[in-house]
Amino acid sequence: MTKLTLRKELSAPGLFKTARKSFESIDDPVSRRSNLTLADCLMSGLAIFSLKYPSLLQFDRAQSETEVAHNLKSLYHIQKVPSDTYLRERLDEVSPELLRQAFKAIFSQFQRGKELEAYSYIDGHYLLSIDGTGFFSSSEVHCNNCCVKNHRDGRTTYYHQMLGAVLVHPDISAVIPFPPEPILKQDGAKKNDCERNAAKRLLPALRREHPHLKLVVIEDALASNGPHIKQLQTLDMRFILGVKPKGNVALFDWAAGATMQTHEKRDDSGSTHKFEWINDAPLNDTCEDVRVNFLKYWEIKPNGKQQHFSWVTDLLLTEKTVYKIMRGGRARWKIENETFNTLKNQGYHFEHNFGHGYKHLSTTFAYLMMLAFLIDNVQAVSCQLFKKAQIKAISKVRFWEKFRHLFFGYLIDSWDDFYSVMAYGKQPTQLVADDTS
Repeated sequence: MTKLTLRKELSAPGLFKTARKSFESIDDPVSRRSNLTLADCLMSGLAIFSLKYPSLLQFDRAQSETEVAHNLKSLYHIQKVPSDTYLRERLDEVSPELLRQAFKAIFSQFQRGKELEAYSYIDGHYLLSIDGTGFFSSSEVHCNNCCVKNHRDGRTTYYHQMLGAVLVHPDISAVIPFPPEPILKQDGAKKNDCERNAAKRLLPALRREHPHLKLVVIEDALASNGPHIKQLQTLDMRFILGVKPKGNVALFDWAAGATMQTHEKRDDSGSTHKFEWINDAPLNDTCEDVRVNFLKYWEIKPNGKQQHFSWVTDLLLTEKTVYKIMRGGRARWKIENETFNTLKNQGYHFEHNFGHGYKHLSTTFAYLMMLAFLIDNVQAVSCQLFKKAQIKAISKVRFWEKFRHLFFGYLIDSWDDFYSVMAYGKQPTQLVADDTS
């Protein structure tokens, strides 16, 4: 049997090296008068989420152990590990915007390695799913950037949210995340931030960083409004947006009086797919100049259970395209199922407060967590040895349990050795057990 090897740039050694190089490019005056660099602090934060530590305190306690200190240096390129208090202080000063370059560098490697091609879905375009989620909420802890909710009973809730953006494909479980956009109270603003305003920042930033990437944006019904669609058109982004009768009354009324084209097909499982559509429809009464193609869809299971969805799109609807466009629209759920649920339930501890700080700490941690998630997913797509190790573990939860067991118990000199032990189910003889005698 041929032993699997790690790809130079699209496996853990290359990906963490790329992240480190990006962090080293960030100007940091503090590093000039300290023997603990910002790059070491950022890599330590990244390692916390890569290793799925449940808290900074556990990381702080473990990093003094011989094997952990050795492995952090050999695998994560961390020369000196900060204490949890110092880590919070340093990262609180780091604007999350400075971490975007790490995402871009890793995405570029993914693209150069020809792995992005598998995500191409419609005429060379990629599906970009966008949605918001919360990651911090407290009745006491807060900062100047917190959004604020005042309850009728006098209670106050402080919270942070973010707008996520991930590449998805209906037939691929792994998503490829881009830098999220924080939903925070902006400087000088009296009102809370919201998803719609965050989208106005996220999409132009994404287009600046990836000017030639062909995208079809898929979102829920909140996005089916004239100003947002006009922004997508200005940015040369196509769209498949959910739409509902209550939110777009005029569109549904207009379609009720129009002649809709129809199509029906049955798949191999016995489910029936029914389509009704019309091209060149007015979005609503206030934006009649915004013309969209309107698709209604029903899925009827063999047991009679039905689901119904509707979308507006700028992709031409025909009998040949409606099924593929429907699958693209329904892939929007992958940002919830394969992204937010994974971050919350598969060991990343997304909703845990790793530290709030006074400036950027909470958001910077969210960025580092998403960067760790990107590195994990790039490996899940591109690294055969990583994939074999995951298959061997049966489930992701067991994979990360074994991952941590080996990391904490053995001196590991390379990712190749580490993943080989996990992939082939052998005793870790090529790893060195720490001598505690």
